[in-house]
Amino acid sequence: MLTLTPTASTVIENLVAREGVPQTAGLRIDSGSPESMEFAVAVAPEPLPGDQIVEEGAARVFLEPNASAALDDKVLDAQVSEEGAVRFAIGEQAPEA
Repeated sequence: MLTLTPTASTVIENLVAREGVPQTAGLRIDSGSPESMEFAVAVAPEPLPGDQIVEEGAARVFLEPNASAALDDKVLDAQVSEEGAVRFAIGEQAPEA
């Protein structure tokens, strides 16, 4: 299952909070097709039917089925520039010891 870094969790919490959406809201990741490794990211008021929900603290991420399959063994990180622009990055999860 996709995991979130502490930074990504904080960034997602802040993005959702500033949108003024309900507490059921989260960040939705959509790949569009099973072959695509490009993802659309947007704040959504709630998950759509079939979405996998990843929760880390107060951060919620909704993964559409294709994105869920593609990101199953990945970790989501985030960076915020000095201007406030958010950039998400996908990396490999550390192997379990």
